[in-house]
Amino acid sequence: MNWNLRAASAADVEAVAELRAVVLRPDLTRLGRYDPHRVRQRLRDGFAPAHTWVVEVGGTMAGCVALRPERDAYWLEHFYLDPRVQGRGIGSAVLAGLLERCDRESATVRLQVLQGSQARRLYERHGFTPETEDEVDVFMVRPPGAAL
Repeated sequence: MNWNLRAASAADVEAVAELRAVVLRPDLTRLGRYDPHRVRQRLRDGFAPAHTWVVEVGGTMAGCVALRPERDAYWLEHFYLDPRVQGRGIGSAVLAGLLERCDRESATVRLQVLQGSQARRLYERHGFTPETEDEVDVFMVRPPGAAL
């Protein structure tokens, strides 16, 4: 499938907030945590275009991902793909590209995934392991150079 990444802009925030609501709804509903306003507002509150890319498929927005620097690591955040393009290797390719960049910098990568989310398998295939968890979230870490 033909896809590309482009730098995000502030104008993307509402489209990304809507995508987040669509992608997270099944897991948040299963966990008893879905709130249509909160799921969108949390994205708006944390959206940083300088560290975010939009995934386009056929020239149309189909996803996003952020890689936010922190003093000792990067945080992989807001990684959402439209359900219509999931399962086609795009998420794995996007993630591999970002992790290669982090490996070149010898940087640790951290992320947070919902309990029971299918995305956890993707992260585990790319070298992430659980660090801590609670009833809602699993916090995962990937040291530099972890096997892909």
